[in-house]
Amino acid sequence: MSFAHLHLHTEYSLLDGACRIGPLMERLRELGMDACAVTDHGALYGAIDFYKACKSNGIHPVIGCEVYVCNDMDEKKTVAREYSHLILLSENMQGYRNLMKLSSEGFTRGFYYKPRIDLKLLEKHSGGLIALSACLSGELPKMLLEGRYEDAKSHALLMQRIMGRGNYFIELMDHALREEKMVLPQLIRLSEDTGIPLAVTNDCHYLRREDARAQEVLMCIQTGKTLEDGQRMRMETEELYVKGEEEMRRLFPHLGDAIERTEQIAKRCSVDFDFSSHHLPHYLSDTAESNRDLLVRLCREGLRKRYPAQPGEASERLEYELEV
Repeated sequence: MSFAHLHLHTEYSLLDGACRIGPLMERLRELGMDACAVTDHGALYGAIDFYKACKSNGIHPVIGCEVYVCNDMDEKKTVAREYSHLILLSENMQGYRNLMKLSSEGFTRGFYYKPRIDLKLLEKHSGGLIALSACLSGELPKMLLEGRYEDAKSHALLMQRIMGRGNYFIELMDHALREEKMVLPQLIRLSEDTGIPLAVTNDCHYLRREDARAQEVLMCIQTGKTLEDGQRMRMETEELYVKGEEEMRRLFPHLGDAIERTEQIAKRCSVDFDFSSHHLPHYLSDTAESNRDLLVRLCREGLRKRYPAQPGEASERLEYELEV
């Protein structure tokens, strides 16, 4: 195999992705694929389940995320609902730690309808990460559809600077959507003008073409609509399924390099989890206290603040929990 899916949503892209991890493994084996990425929306909920399933099925796992990028994640005005998609893949453990940091910051500091990050934060935590320019909701396609080619070129070069040369790729998709047909030649031109390499992907939301209807039901649940509602949010295609290499080559017959590059990217990504050890945080104290003594002291101080009069039962519960 010389193609790997680098843009894929499992059921952990809640009420959007319909690639259940168990059946996904069966489908990948059926297609003869030996590597695959998980890129759920904004979160890493499914990373461990995906990793374990891949390992037990002889498939190389690539741990990634499709993040939401806004201009300023600390901005909460109405305009801040505007964001673009970006695919991030962990090349190594440094990248995975950075991806966890970005996801956590998106939920705790940048959350506004979606867990958002911005380019300032990405620049601080870009080490060990590989980026792809994403779908029609990515910054490049949006600029190109607005006729802003020079802005798109500047943005692509900025992303290459942030990620580092060789760590940013222009993503090509074809799901028989009119807008994709419009931007495809411009994305290829961007690659030629900037030297940024291309990578072909399929925006996988379900396993087979016939699963498109089930994914529509998920979208209806997410948006509070019914299938009969003509105004509901919907995917205007049935092509968002896990395709085989031959299907991808038929879609892009003159871009074999961009297809084979996906496998090269997947092979660069190597994250190995250690499930045999406990990984507990280490906290630095101003005194010579051990981590346990620090925990006990802080808990007892908190108990006295919250229960100044009659700690009683709460105190017994605290001592029990500390023993655990």
